[in-house]
Amino acid sequence: MHGEDERYMALAIDEAAKARAIGEVPIGAVIVREGAVIAQAYNQRETLQEPTAHAELSALREAGRKLGTWRLTGCTLYVTLEPCPMCAGAVVLSRIDRLVFGAPDPKAGCAGTLMNLVQDSRFNHQAEVAGNVLGEQCGALLTDFFSNLRREKRGRANDRPEI
Repeated sequence: MHGEDERYMALAIDEAAKARAIGEVPIGAVIVREGAVIAQAYNQRETLQEPTAHAELSALREAGRKLGTWRLTGCTLYVTLEPCPMCAGAVVLSRIDRLVFGAPDPKAGCAGTLMNLVQDSRFNHQAEVAGNVLGEQCGALLTDFFSNLRREKRGRANDRPEI
């Protein structure tokens, strides 16, 4: 783990809080290059009704626009949840040098949990990976969000009129 990892992950957590505030799954991402934050984003799948509106992909798009290139060499991506296959593939294809994630994802994690797509030597690029950076905090965001969602659904089910 690099010295600044927790500081930048805290910024990704701030992005995740923005998602939570609008009813989105709380996942946030930040991209850093040479000590400067060049992109930050949060999950917006529900808001945009867009299956690819993951925090990582939005941050990668923003970083590419800012740098004027799709090749994001020299960049580190910080994300609160281990990337899914789609986002892990985007890490490889964008040439991100380093991926740092918070909580592992037992259902879709492709940076070491289910598979390690970002370090597969069959691809022409691999990223360095650091996981579990502020992992408990990142995991708690998700656990709390889904607990509240289930509680709200139960409450709505109990409010239905009897037929």
